[in-house]
Amino acid sequence: MTTQLEHTNTNFSEKQFPITIICDHITSAANIGAIFRLADAFGVEKVIFVGNEPVFTRRMQKTARATHKTVPFEHLTEENDCIEFLKKEKYTIIALEITNNSTSINNLKISNKNKTAIIIGNENYGVSKNLLSIANHTTHIEMFGKNSSMNLAQATAICLYEVTNNYQL
Repeated sequence: MTTQLEHTNTNFSEKQFPITIICDHITSAANIGAIFRLADAFGVEKVIFVGNEPVFTRRMQKTARATHKTVPFEHLTEENDCIEFLKKEKYTIIALEITNNSTSINNLKISNKNKTAIIIGNENYGVSKNLLSIANHTTHIEMFGKNSSMNLAQATAICLYEVTNNYQL
C-alpha cells in the first residue's frame, strides 16, 4: 500500500545551486510568495527584486509558507544596479521571455560550472528591454494552446526545473 509522506519523513536531500532569480518589477503578492517558495524548493541561492520592493502582505506570506524568512533576498531600485551586479559577478544570464529570437527551454544548455541568473519579468510587460539586452540566453516555454503565456510562477517553476537539471548532470 502507498503511504503519503509528511514533510518530516521525505528522503529529499537539501542542496543549493548557484542560481539567482531576478524579479523584474514583479507586483503580484501571490507571485512574490510563490517565487520565495520555488526558490526554497529548488535550492536557489538568492532572489533579487528590481524596481518594486516586495510587500509582505498576508497573501504573500500565506503563499510563501514562511520561505521568505529563509531564502536570502535583496531589493535594487534601479535596473542599472542589477546589470552592474550581474556583469561584475560574471553570471550566465537567462531571460525567461518569448522574443523573436528566443529558443525553447527544451534546448537550453548551460554550463554547470558558472553562476546562473534567471530574469523573470513583470506580469503584464515581461522582461524590460534593458535586462533583455544583457541576457546570454533568451528562452521560452513551448505552449500548445491558444494563449502565448502562462502564470509567472508556473513558468519560473518550469525554468528552475530545467536549470537545476543542468547542474545535476
